[in-house]
Amino acid sequence: MIIVTGGAGFIGSNLIKALNQRGERDILLVDNLTNGRKMHNIADLDIADYWDKDAFIGHMDKIGLAASVRAVFHQGACSATTEWDGRYIMANNYEYSKRLLGACLARRIPFLYASSASVYGTGQQGFDAGRGCERPINMYAYSKFQFDQYVRRILPTAQSPLAGFRYFNVYGPREQHKDGMASTVFHFNRQLIEHGAARLFEGCDGYADGEQRRDFIHVEDVVAVNLWFFDHPEHSGIFNVGTGQAESFNAVAKAAIAWHGRGHIEYIPFPDHLKGAYQSFTEADIRGLRQAGYGKPFLSIEQGINRYFDGLNAHRQGQA
Repeated sequence: MIIVTGGAGFIGSNLIKALNQRGERDILLVDNLTNGRKMHNIADLDIADYWDKDAFIGHMDKIGLAASVRAVFHQGACSATTEWDGRYIMANNYEYSKRLLGACLARRIPFLYASSASVYGTGQQGFDAGRGCERPINMYAYSKFQFDQYVRRILPTAQSPLAGFRYFNVYGPREQHKDGMASTVFHFNRQLIEHGAARLFEGCDGYADGEQRRDFIHVEDVVAVNLWFFDHPEHSGIFNVGTGQAESFNAVAKAAIAWHGRGHIEYIPFPDHLKGAYQSFTEADIRGLRQAGYGKPFLSIEQGINRYFDGLNAHRQGQA
C-alpha cells in the first residue's frame, strides 16, 4: 500500500492521479474533508480506502504503520500563509509530521514530504537549500522550516529513504478549492473571464509595477519529482522543487492573456498587511536536484499555462 496524506488537496490529488496512471490502486488517502468541495479533486481517482486525518493519527499512534506500506507521500498541512494561530499550525504541520516520520522510520518505510520555499522568507539570503538562506517570516513558513531542521538531525542515521521537497509557486489542475490561497495563475484566469483584466500588485521592494518575480512550477513537474524519488530510494535529503527560472507577474499575466486572446493588465495598490511579509523574488537553486540525478526539463510558464487553461476552461470552450 501507498499512503498519501493531504490526498484530497492540490498536490496530493495530482499525485494519486499519476499513481493511478502507473496502475497503482492500493492507495490509502488521508485527509480532512471539512471542506467538502475537495471531493471534486478525488471523484475520478481510484483508491483502496479513505481515512480522516484524526482517525489515521490515532491508529498510527496505537499500532504504527503496517509493514506492507511501500511509501508515505506526506502532503497534508495547513498551507495558509495568513494563519497566525501558532499552536494550530505547529500541531498540524510540525507535530503531525514528526509522528508520521517516526512511524516510517520504525518500519523503514520511504518518507517523502512537502516542505516549502516559504522557508527562505524574503529571499535576501538566496535560495540554496541550506541553513544560511532560511529566514521564515510567517507561521506556516516557520512550521515547515522547523520540520526541515528536525529532518536534518535525523538524515545522517536514517535507515530508510527520507526526502523533503521545498515547493516554489505551484499552479495547475485541482487547486480550485483553495480560494484565496490558489495560485496567481488560477486567479488570472478567473479575472480575465469575469473582468477582462488580470490584476497585479503595484511595485514594491524596488520592483516596478508587476515586475516582482517568482519561480512558477506546474504541478505536473512537482509530481514528477516526487515519483522520481519514489523510484530512486537511494537518494535522500532536502531539495528545492522549482524550475530554476524566475518569471515576472507581468510575464505570467501576458501568457494568460495570450491564451484567452483578449484582456489587459490592471495594477492595484500593494496591500498594507503584506508589507514586510511578501516574497518579491523567488528562484529555486536546483543544483541539488540535478546532482541527485533528476534531469527532466520543466515546463515553461507559457507551456504550463496553455496546458492548465486547456483543461480548466474546457467546459467554456464547449459552450462557445
